[in-house]
Amino acid sequence: MSGPDLQIGRTWRDGRAGSCRLRFWTIRTLWLVVLACFSATAVANDGDKVLTAVAVSPHVYYFQGEAGMAAAANQGFMSNAGFVVTEDGVVVFDALGTPVLGAAMIAAIRKITPVPIKRIIVSHYHADHIYGLQAFKAIGAEVWAHQNGRAYLKSDVAVARLAERRASLFPWVDAKTQLVPADRWLDFSGDKVIRFVMGGIRFQLLDVSGAHSDEDIMMFVENDAVLFAGDLYFTGRIPFVGNANSRVWLAALDHMLEVKPSIVIPGHGAMSTDPLSDLRLTKDYLTYLRKSMGEAVNDMTGFEEAYAKVDWRAFAGYPAFAQANRLNAYGTYILMEQESLEKK
Repeated sequence: MSGPDLQIGRTWRDGRAGSCRLRFWTIRTLWLVVLACFSATAVANDGDKVLTAVAVSPHVYYFQGEAGMAAAANQGFMSNAGFVVTEDGVVVFDALGTPVLGAAMIAAIRKITPVPIKRIIVSHYHADHIYGLQAFKAIGAEVWAHQNGRAYLKSDVAVARLAERRASLFPWVDAKTQLVPADRWLDFSGDKVIRFVMGGIRFQLLDVSGAHSDEDIMMFVENDAVLFAGDLYFTGRIPFVGNANSRVWLAALDHMLEVKPSIVIPGHGAMSTDPLSDLRLTKDYLTYLRKSMGEAVNDMTGFEEAYAKVDWRAFAGYPAFAQANRLNAYGTYILMEQESLEKK
């Protein structure tokens, strides 16, 4: 990596030393097949999507997606994205889940500022955050992403997910929707933070990979003390865990507020002005999944029996519980089996 506005720092640690992950593409592909069963089949209305940017601070804005899972009925708008306006250009964080939404983001940004959209940071290569990238590439924006994202783009999982979304989110995702690689793959080896400056605004890109995905990045806007947390942080809804490594995820959550943000913008849900308190839902849910499924594995109880016995009432009232909880529990059950084998 090079460039006059780029330097490497040493202020971020995610507590992942010694962690071990067992990831199988066959399992990941299975998740896509299962997830397709939860996709709504309602026909979306015709017409362009219009987004309204929510002002967060003097330089920061974001778009808040709807609660629940991606479906044709919500046009795939169920995740968050945002942008930072500087004197020299706009820095965007994530691109939402369809090319139409990416174009709608651009239109909304143009209502705020005429300065060029120069750079887009990808939090991670999950479908609800990346299919809008091609709209930004079409206007010449430079895409930055974690170097671990290369493996995803080459995987059968990426192909299967795109095929599923072309069916479940048609016409918002269709045959013209393409996977977009980064123009700059970020290397965080050794240190865990990459700093850059644009238009007098100081940015930190924080490596939290291996938690929610293999390529997680958060972005901290120093001038405004705003943290874009990606999918490590959910507010007001159940997170999607799937086959993520919840052990690494919890360790990352213990460190994510070390930059002392005043406001956190999650990957899903409303922005948080009380980050420490709002972090509790994600931590409590992940901890409960590990405890309940870990006990089942230790007792050699099958998943179906274990899931039926668990008391889910503390989380059942949150959005996305019905669609995601069983998948999350199953992924955690498999993870706890893997961790039990590591100990032997």
